[in-house]
Amino acid sequence: MPVRECQNAFAAAAAADGVALTAASVPWLNGRGHLGIADDFSHVKEVLANIFEALGGQPDELASKPMRRLSGDFVHAPTGTFIEVDERQHFTSHRLKTLDLYPSGARLGFDIEEYRDLCRGLAAKADRDFAHKAAAGFGPGGRPRQRAYNDALRDLVTPSMELPPVIRVAAPDRDGVAAYERVRDSLKAL
Repeated sequence: MPVRECQNAFAAAAAADGVALTAASVPWLNGRGHLGIADDFSHVKEVLANIFEALGGQPDELASKPMRRLSGDFVHAPTGTFIEVDERQHFTSHRLKTLDLYPSGARLGFDIEEYRDLCRGLAAKADRDFAHKAAAGFGPGGRPRQRAYNDALRDLVTPSMELPPVIRVAAPDRDGVAAYERVRDSLKAL
C-alpha cells in the first residue's frame, strides 16, 4: 500500500462530507519531544520524560535533534482539533506501555481501553512493522518505540495547549473510508 493512502482516503471521505482537514504541523510538536516543550508545561514534560525512559529513549540523542516540526495527520482548523488515523504499526507493545503510563484523568479524544485492547491483539504483528529501522533518540530498531513516544507526545501536549484532545481513529486494516465512517458523526459535529 502506498504511503498515506489510508490517510488520503480518510481525508477524501471527510471532504465529501464537507469536513475540511489540513495537514497538521505546529511548532510546539517537534523532533525534540518533551525536551522541546516550554518549561511552563512541566507536568506534561515529566510524564513524557517517564514514557521516554520506559521506552529506552536516549536523552542525549533526543537533545541533539533539530527543532523541526513533527508532522501529524490532520487538523480541523476552525476548531483546532487534531486527528490521527492509526494503522496497524501504531498498535505495538510499546504503544501499550505508553498508554499504561498516561496519568489518570488525561484528556483524550479516543477510548483508551479500546486502544489497549487493539495493542494487545495486534502487537505480535505490529511489533515487527518497521522494527528493522533505526530512529534518532531510540537507536537501532527504535522506530516502533519512537512512533509510540510521538503518539504519546501528541496526545498529552495538545490538550495542554488549551486545544481539544487529539481524536484518534483506529484503522489497523488500512481502510481510510471505513475509519472515517466510524467517526463521521463526531467529525461532522465539529
